[in-house]
Amino acid sequence: MAHNMIHAGNARILTDDIKAIEFINEWLSDSPYISAHTSGSTGTPKPIQLLKSDMKCSANATNRYFGITAESTMVLPLSVDYIAGKMMIVRAIESGCNLVIEPPSMTPIASNAPHSIDLIPIVPAQIPGLLESPFIKRCKAILVGGSPLTSAQENMLATSGLPAYASYGMTETCSHVALRRIGNYDAFRFLTGFCGTADDRGCLIINSDRMSFGTIATNDIVEFLHDGLFRILGRIDNVIISGGEKIHPEQIEHIIAPLLGSNPFYITARRSDKWGMEPILVIEGDADKVNTGSILTGCNELLPHHHIPKDIYILKSLPRTASGKIKRESF
Repeated sequence: MAHNMIHAGNARILTDDIKAIEFINEWLSDSPYISAHTSGSTGTPKPIQLLKSDMKCSANATNRYFGITAESTMVLPLSVDYIAGKMMIVRAIESGCNLVIEPPSMTPIASNAPHSIDLIPIVPAQIPGLLESPFIKRCKAILVGGSPLTSAQENMLATSGLPAYASYGMTETCSHVALRRIGNYDAFRFLTGFCGTADDRGCLIINSDRMSFGTIATNDIVEFLHDGLFRILGRIDNVIISGGEKIHPEQIEHIIAPLLGSNPFYITARRSDKWGMEPILVIEGDADKVNTGSILTGCNELLPHHHIPKDIYILKSLPRTASGKIKRESF
């Protein structure tokens, strides 16, 4: 465990991480901005400047949601290079709580965990390791972000009985603007200070009267439900127009995930003389070990005819961003 205690405001931050210490110093400086980078989900990561006042507003909204106070203890097992890590430090400083920063690993809180953990953020890849921790029952809230959850990952958290939450947001909004309880709901609810509408493309527009951006247009196709709840159907960038029909790859992926086991995969498009574009399935794995026949049979049983992948490509390694998100490529 880290042994360097830093006092930032009323917060007590336990860390030996040089980048974390550098960020704390940057936060405590006179500059009104913090330097960050976008995630690179849809392209090359770009430098961005975030107002500290916006980050404080976001931090306080999350602290209110999870009941984080000066008596709370949080654990950070993520890199401070990304907004999720930066915002945990800001949440600690704003609330005056205890924050333990671990070296990022696939096995969070594997040893010497605090007696009670009021909030721990992770990325989906860390779920198996976290659930194997002998201290997992000490976690009062698990915050999952960084990339979409697979059906298998969602099920692991849901069946654990632990209070886990999926987040929706981006670097430009200083982390998440909405959350959903995993296992109980399939829709998000905005945090206090945020709301949304849809533009003429059907994509979400995030509105806030507390943040400097006021309005941010996204490329995420949204479906609004009752009582302010909403679902994200997929990115408009990923929509496949096949024979005049709109196909959302993310929805197909959710349905067929049980057929793929632990193999990472995605649905993308290739050109078709007949349909213009058609869906195909791209799998990471060993071609000799992937049962494509069984997968196609399952797809035929689970999907509407037009949504069934017309081919399967198997790659030894899928392209990923620096933060580990799969980069979709058309063929």
